Amino acid sequence: MLGRYDDEGRLQYVGRTTTLARQAGAAVAGLLAAGRRGHPWTGWSFSAGWGSREQLDVTLVEPQLVVEVGVDVARDASGRWRHPARWYRARPDLSRAGVPRLTAPPY
Repeated sequence: MLGRYDDEGRLQYVGRTTTLARQAGAAVAGLLAAGRRGHPWTGWSFSAGWGSREQLDVTLVEPQLVVEVGVDVARDASGRWRHPARWYRARPDLSRAGVPRLTAPPY
């Protein structure tokens, strides 16, 4: 699951990645910390894909890790990417404070 902070400092869901290869998944798992009580997405449900009714089983983590992904331009009315992002790499060398804030889609 991918998120970005908006101009008010709220963590917004923006999309998901494709399924990670086993090696990439293991590497990322070592960089994640379990979500604490009061995670902004507690109680949310996430669909398995665009237009799907199938729900994903997710484990919330602390929103600290910056990752590099590739996305196409298709977004829904909420600004979420319609298609899964392509995973490139984790960027533990970057701080979430350096990620530009999410702004409203240009339509």
